[in-house]
Amino acid sequence: MAHPLAPYAAHPEQSRGRRHAEAEPSDGRSAYQRDRDRVIHSTAFRRLEYKTQVFVNHEGDLYRTRLTHSLEVGQVARSIARQLHLDEDLVEAISLAHDLGHTPFGHAGQDALNAAMAEHGGFEHNIQSLRVVDVLEQRYGDFPGLNLTFETREGILKHCSRNRAAKLGDVGERFLKGEQASLEAQITNLADEIAYNNHDIDDGLRAGLLDLTELCEQTMFGPIYREVSQRYPHASANVLRHEAGRRLINLLITDLVQHTRARIEAAGIGSVAEIRQHGEPLAAHSPEMSRAIRTLKAYLLHNLYRHPRVHRQAEKAKRTVQQIFSLLYDDPRLLPRKYQARLLSTDGDLRRRARVVADYIAGMTDRFAIAEYERLFNPRAGA
Repeated sequence: MAHPLAPYAAHPEQSRGRRHAEAEPSDGRSAYQRDRDRVIHSTAFRRLEYKTQVFVNHEGDLYRTRLTHSLEVGQVARSIARQLHLDEDLVEAISLAHDLGHTPFGHAGQDALNAAMAEHGGFEHNIQSLRVVDVLEQRYGDFPGLNLTFETREGILKHCSRNRAAKLGDVGERFLKGEQASLEAQITNLADEIAYNNHDIDDGLRAGLLDLTELCEQTMFGPIYREVSQRYPHASANVLRHEAGRRLINLLITDLVQHTRARIEAAGIGSVAEIRQHGEPLAAHSPEMSRAIRTLKAYLLHNLYRHPRVHRQAEKAKRTVQQIFSLLYDDPRLLPRKYQARLLSTDGDLRRRARVVADYIAGMTDRFAIAEYERLFNPRAGA
């Protein structure tokens, strides 16, 4: 049975609305439910199935992709939202949309595209996700993009420099005014961290890149794994890994809910406006848990994300993105015709030309980028 929303929740009937006015259909769905549905039916969402999380897509079918990651974030965020009496549909919409602008090859692809765009305004995947839902998706006759509500759009934009915020209109204002996002946006940001820390442990162990003994000795995963090992002495390594992962997620969610609830009560929060005017985010883990999370992230950075095998793939991915960008920027006639058509309105503006090329590359899946590289640079490959 659904609980009534808290007074400080983002009530859909009080939404700040959409960029383009439209009649809300009387089909029983709230504005945030419609946001979620629009994201799920978008082209960019389907592409997430073939965009990497840590491992390049062709390395194995069982590793997480951007799609499975987004679904896991949505599940964690909804669980937190339900306990805090927040709007579950809004956190799910934000969760499913937050990575729509991510490049192929994960953070390696983003770093390469940002470097290529250094003289043209840079590239940041949160801003690109917003660009996808505001402009690039073309599905409706009355407006460009998906025309999502303000609350979903601000949740997508997790962080932003003041210079970039000044160019983003309504969703950029809070960075200029020092205001906070909705509590739904805040917990989705933390749900993202909970999800990727847990599934990166799982993928890293299955891939043989993480040493279980070291992981248990150096991180909060240890006490949890020892507990399940004692409870299930005859279980397989696979079962023990999943049991430990399940308990890790529950531990993190419970700590976040309890500490956030305590902070809300201590601050006497009673409205969305008070959430926004609070000096810092109210959604947070306890200090003890925050320290344990930092230790875990540092371990994963050194032992997984900087593992020679992952680094080797990342460097190849960077070169792939860099070389595709350079060639298409120098000779935009190599772009597909629909992107060439967008160049007709740039009037020779090199920055706008670069942005069109970046849009094209950011929309690629891992395997499409690899195939495009072959088509562009290998004379034996087809056009």
